[in-house]
Amino acid sequence: LQPCTLCCRRYLVNRPVYSEDSFAEDYKKIDRKHRTTLDHVKAQFTYGSSFSICDTQRVKKTVCSLLPIIGWLRIYNIKKWLLGDIVSGISTGLVAVLQGLAYCLLASLPPRYGLFTAFFPVIIYFFLGTSRHISVGAFPVLSLMVGAAVTRLVPDDGPPVNITGFEGLTQDQQRVMVAASATFLMGIFQLAMGLLQVGFIVTYLSDTLISGYTTAAAVHILVSQLKFVFGLTVPGLSGPLSLIYTLEKVFVQIDKTNIASLVISIIVMVVVFIVKELNERFKAKLPVPIPIEVIMTIIICGISYAFQFDQKYQVEIVGDIPPGYEPPMAPNMEVFQQTVGDAFPMAIVGFAVAFSVAKVYAIKHEYHIDGNQELIALGLSNIFGASFKCFAASTALSRTAVQESTGGKTQIAGLLSAIIVMIVTLSIGFLLEPLPKAVLGAVVIVNLKGMLMQVRDVPYLWRKDPPDCMVWILTFVGCLLLGMDFGVAVGLGAELLSVVFRTQFPRCSVLASISGTDIYRDRKDYLNIFEPEGVKVFRIPSPIYFANIDFFRNKLNEYLGFNPLRVLRKRNKALQKIRKLLSKGELQIKGVSCSEDEGNLEDLDQPIDFKDLPIQINWNRELPANIIVPKVDVHSLILDFAAVSFIDISALKGLKTVILFVLKQTGMYILEKLHSCKFFDSEIKSSMFFLTLHDAMLSVLEKDPVDLEHQEREKKRNFTYSG
Repeated sequence: LQPCTLCCRRYLVNRPVYSEDSFAEDYKKIDRKHRTTLDHVKAQFTYGSSFSICDTQRVKKTVCSLLPIIGWLRIYNIKKWLLGDIVSGISTGLVAVLQGLAYCLLASLPPRYGLFTAFFPVIIYFFLGTSRHISVGAFPVLSLMVGAAVTRLVPDDGPPVNITGFEGLTQDQQRVMVAASATFLMGIFQLAMGLLQVGFIVTYLSDTLISGYTTAAAVHILVSQLKFVFGLTVPGLSGPLSLIYTLEKVFVQIDKTNIASLVISIIVMVVVFIVKELNERFKAKLPVPIPIEVIMTIIICGISYAFQFDQKYQVEIVGDIPPGYEPPMAPNMEVFQQTVGDAFPMAIVGFAVAFSVAKVYAIKHEYHIDGNQELIALGLSNIFGASFKCFAASTALSRTAVQESTGGKTQIAGLLSAIIVMIVTLSIGFLLEPLPKAVLGAVVIVNLKGMLMQVRDVPYLWRKDPPDCMVWILTFVGCLLLGMDFGVAVGLGAELLSVVFRTQFPRCSVLASISGTDIYRDRKDYLNIFEPEGVKVFRIPSPIYFANIDFFRNKLNEYLGFNPLRVLRKRNKALQKIRKLLSKGELQIKGVSCSEDEGNLEDLDQPIDFKDLPIQINWNRELPANIIVPKVDVHSLILDFAAVSFIDISALKGLKTVILFVLKQTGMYILEKLHSCKFFDSEIKSSMFFLTLHDAMLSVLEKDPVDLEHQEREKKRNFTYSG
């Protein structure tokens, strides 16, 4: 080989034409042993035994991975970070109090339990979480999912489900038990996934699916808050079509609207919306965002107390908030059985949202987060919180934005926010008792703006990627009509179908070389191309498996202009007739005799065998005894398998019927698969595989004299090949 010449953005390589076999002869391949699943399991156990005994570094690494607080505490800069964390903690704590009360309504629980959810999970995440910026606590979508489970087991109208632990409890206590038990089970699922190292599961929830899901959740939340905005009594509903039934009940009672609640809601929504827009527009100039929700809550709460809104105008208020915390309780096993179908989607959604938000801020502030450790942290946070009667916790986008934008650098801000919530719970919670629930409903609705505005993604998705757009639409519609739990399944099913659709119907093409180069592109896209007569280059850009092998063969037949299997059968039939004529003496060739062999139907699908045939046959010329065989103008077929990542057994059988001449480069995995499945035989050899597409083309041009003549004529027209 001559060395490569590299200058002036041009290169010239002088090397032989390589098939896979000839390349293996010139360059010895390292025999690497691929690790099996059993090897990985053994390595994990070996790792565990070794670091527990003697390897100090591994012990430190393991402890730091399980307690990420050690990592960021060691680099904590008190002078630069402490003030920001204090300001952020106070601001986030005030927002957490309000959102805890508001999102508790979504869970169909007394408001005080929202304060519990804003405290207990934060403590555990402070020690175990890898994100330094997310604010752990109630999340509206999870609260809605908890509320669906709660109202299903303990409906507003009618008796609760027959569960032993419900005996002697009030309706609120029964609902708290359901919410806490479902959250405990959710935490178990998250912890188990973290310990099993399956944090990658979040990759199966695409951004499109999450966008459609959260948008539908926002609609559900909006509808669920209408009863507080209008001051109506509407029972909580769950299950398929619950959204439609809830809207029906709201509009049936619309004439009973409490005008005071409606006016309060409208005023709060307008003021909060305007100030939030100003916060966004002038965020570069404001030291901290204006906490307008907290300000409006304090103002309306004071007015409600002064003018006795609950007595004079029958406005529904938050009511009694007893100071202090309640003793821990054990989850109910019967509730586990009833809510397992709710808890698993809650675990997935809670982790997906928290991890997505954490990843955004980790990239922005240049630090690493661990998905598996996040699962462990969230799982233990929910298990610990559920023991103290909290409901499902993840992170709220708006609350996390407040924590980061007000200067929060670490989870010390989160810890301080929990302390603010604790102070409210222990000492001044009674001040929130006259707060109208209409205010909480209005605050929830205004904070849905970001999720609802995701609808604007649909036209963009339709223009750029229609299958992805259909995933969004099906997820959105499925969640709206079937509920949030079944909606996840619909979204995952749509996502799976879109992947299958893309691989089952790939964009195949016929390639040709760009004149004067070894570059091959779709022949429809370029004018100055070189395409030797009788040679076709066919490209399939996806894996080949049972679902698309028929599509692959049909496309190949379409581009070739004939069916290779049908031509093969007719040629084998013609050979049988010729042999029969020779054996009977009806076809005279001097000094030649041939035994009669009828053959069978299976032989027709075998490669053409000219052995013992005393004559040469040109299939494109007239055959003796009026034997007719379809004439084809393709003598060599090159299959471009560069983009084929795997082939299954069903596809291997199908390939036998279409591989006639030469194959282009394939990955080593494909070659190993073909060898292990005994794909090669006396007709289809590994030497028919080439390193590159151009190697395959040059091999064809070298072996076919007609094509060589064409090549010479093309060279005279300044069409040159480098190879």
